[in-house]
Amino acid sequence: MLIVPEREIADLMTREAAFDAVEQVFASMASGDAYNFPVVREAIGHEDALYGFKGGFDRAGLTLGLKAGGYWPNNLEKHGLINHQSTVFLFDPDTGRPTAMVGGNLLTALRTAAASSVSIKHLARTDAKILGMIGAGHQAAFQLRAALEQRNFEKVIGWNYHPEMLPNIEKVAAEAGIPFEAVPLDGMRQADVIISITSAFAPSLMADHVSAGTHVACMGTDTKGKQEVESALLAGAGVFTDEVAQSVTIGEAQHAVAEGLIKESDVAQLGAVINGTHPGRSSDDQITLFDGTGVGLQDLAVAASVVELAVRKGIAIEVDF
Repeated sequence: MLIVPEREIADLMTREAAFDAVEQVFASMASGDAYNFPVVREAIGHEDALYGFKGGFDRAGLTLGLKAGGYWPNNLEKHGLINHQSTVFLFDPDTGRPTAMVGGNLLTALRTAAASSVSIKHLARTDAKILGMIGAGHQAAFQLRAALEQRNFEKVIGWNYHPEMLPNIEKVAAEAGIPFEAVPLDGMRQADVIISITSAFAPSLMADHVSAGTHVACMGTDTKGKQEVESALLAGAGVFTDEVAQSVTIGEAQHAVAEGLIKESDVAQLGAVINGTHPGRSSDDQITLFDGTGVGLQDLAVAASVVELAVRKGIAIEVDF
């Protein structure tokens, strides 16, 4: 079995490689060549943590495995660690033997950013100029860097529950040479693309905060009860997701479906747009929304790519397991 420690990931996985891996996985899912296993996600009753497992099998890439991990909200304050902690395990689909264990913290941030970036590529208007960010935590910087590569954005605007954290994303915008402005939530009306990346259980972005033609990527809702945007926003949008079953049960669509505002059949796979079997955006005035619930196949795809690179560079640690 091979081990690729967390400390090695930054030198192995690029945003471009993560983007390609995630885009290919979405396409494989939509064509039926890959599928995710049911998600296990539970509050463990200790340290306010959410812990669970995401896994799947990609027949086309012969990638089988799971990611174990979750969210420990007290980590930064108590232990000086990031709140999201995870590890990816890969298995040989021919024999079931474990083949690799890969540090999953940075990979999670990169694949989550890649997912919203893929949605921007395929759903946002080509003339999008203003990018709105809701959230300024650890993953927000990754989201912003990836998004800026998809359109010729001229300005970044941001809002966060804790305004003192906004310099985290202002710094990223400055590095890209793009002006940044902190705005109230209704200031998001000027955005052409909005990324929401919070761990909220109550919506902050309302339908009247979003202008016609905007693309919204909701990247923080991955558990029952979580909610970043008002359900009415989904009712008035073209809704796309990574995995429909997750979207309507643990994703942003769970609330709109429960309230009877949309049906499961109203939620389309982003992979179908990539494959060309769904037209995607219907007009420049349509609001499009990507419900990024985070599927196990994303983690497996980027982890498999990392293992391949680690072996090539002689970094992977081999153990007799």
